[in-house]
Amino acid sequence: MSNKVVHAIYNDDDILLDAVKKTRAAHHHIEEVYTPFPVHGLDKAMGLAPTRLAICAFLYGITGFTIYANLLNYIMIVDWPQDIGGKPSFAFYQNLPAFVPVMFEGTVFFAAHLMVITFFLRSKLWPFKQAENPDVRTTDDHFLMEVGVHGNEEELVSFFKNTGAVEVKVIEK
Repeated sequence: MSNKVVHAIYNDDDILLDAVKKTRAAHHHIEEVYTPFPVHGLDKAMGLAPTRLAICAFLYGITGFTIYANLLNYIMIVDWPQDIGGKPSFAFYQNLPAFVPVMFEGTVFFAAHLMVITFFLRSKLWPFKQAENPDVRTTDDHFLMEVGVHGNEEELVSFFKNTGAVEVKVIEK
């Protein structure tokens, strides 16, 4: 099995988007696309599934809300009830209006911090990880599409030149 990939380099995001659509229509497998900035519609053109991070954010928010509601109940009602400003501390529902800002902030805190951790783990980005950028120009002004070679190499190179690539290279991975 060949470990070769084609690096097709483009200098315009619209040309890249059209090339991705043509590549998918020709049933070539796109390994990765490297861009210097987010390209609107690229994920849909590549056929990537929608992210499920929003579901995680909701679950993390519910977790934070539950933890903070139970924490407030234990601290302010069960463990050490105090008469603050003449408000009774006999039941959670009687003090609920005072607890709402704290529970809201706890919800946001949990959702935000756990989302960042989830994103880093899901993206395999951890401290001291080496960059996986195949061409330094993709951090400045060029776009790179990486496609696995399965079949005729010369035919694939000419296909990408016809899609508007300014440079096409075959790389052994």
